Amino acid sequence: MSERITRLAPSPTGALHLGNARTFLINYLLARQRHWRVLMRIEDLDTPRTKRGADVQALDDLAWLGLTWQTPVLYQSTRGGAYESALGHLVRLGQAYPCVCTRKDIELAGGAPHAEDHVVAYPNTCRGRFSGAEQAEQESGRPPAWRVLAGPEAIGVDDALAGVHTFALADTCGDFVVFRRTGQAGYQLAVVVDDAESRVNEIVRADDLLASAAMQIHLRRLLGLGPEPRYWHVPLVVGPDGRRLAKRHGDTRLSHYRSLGTPVERLLGLLGYWCGVLPSRRETTMDELLARFDVGRLPPAPVTFTDQDDRFLVG
Repeated sequence: MSERITRLAPSPTGALHLGNARTFLINYLLARQRHWRVLMRIEDLDTPRTKRGADVQALDDLAWLGLTWQTPVLYQSTRGGAYESALGHLVRLGQAYPCVCTRKDIELAGGAPHAEDHVVAYPNTCRGRFSGAEQAEQESGRPPAWRVLAGPEAIGVDDALAGVHTFALADTCGDFVVFRRTGQAGYQLAVVVDDAESRVNEIVRADDLLASAAMQIHLRRLLGLGPEPRYWHVPLVVGPDGRRLAKRHGDTRLSHYRSLGTPVERLLGLLGYWCGVLPSRRETTMDELLARFDVGRLPPAPVTFTDQDDRFLVG
């Protein structure tokens, strides 16, 4: 079997919170138990939302938890040439086209919203509309984004945790963005290009990205990037209202608890409890988690962050 490689991939759009920490910890425990190589990638392409210093804070928080990885750290913001090359390949194949639609245009066209984030299925308005980017910009007065053809076929995702899921991209998202009008690669394309070049073949992340796996498989096939990775999509940590953990549930940042003096052993204990390793909340060590972690005992449903969890951490 070829070497197994995974990646930790925080996005510096804000500080890591307890839900992020649980997913990264599961990834790390799987990697250490199964002897995967661990890479680190900072996904810093979402420029308007990127917060200065958040990358350093994320790396420091993960190191504080006891996670280790190989250096150097890869920053997506340094990879523009590779993404442009991939886009050029899609355009030459006739699989990508310029799009000048705004979010409002798409909503007015009657796209159907999906899921909590109200993602709208693109109605393919600009498919076949322009001969190229120059015409699109001349007629619209703004630089175009680039979309990839979703294709009519269903994409199957055989997930190691979530099981088999099938996505008809034409219905769930339509032709999706691979390059923004700002000239930056979109998330889906950047992730696919980086994973392939780094030979990542084990991807562990939260299950709100399960549909993204289908989009990424589609792109890998179009780009001819070889065998698809194995996916492990982990249920989210949610608040008492059932929505994924966020600011609306209070301050759950790792840096917040660190500033209060919470010992790392206590935070690992809560995460271990959430991962089915410990029967109750108590302090623990990374060594104990590595010895006792069993991916088969992960809770199959979302984990709820409660006031009791907060009181345990604060002590």
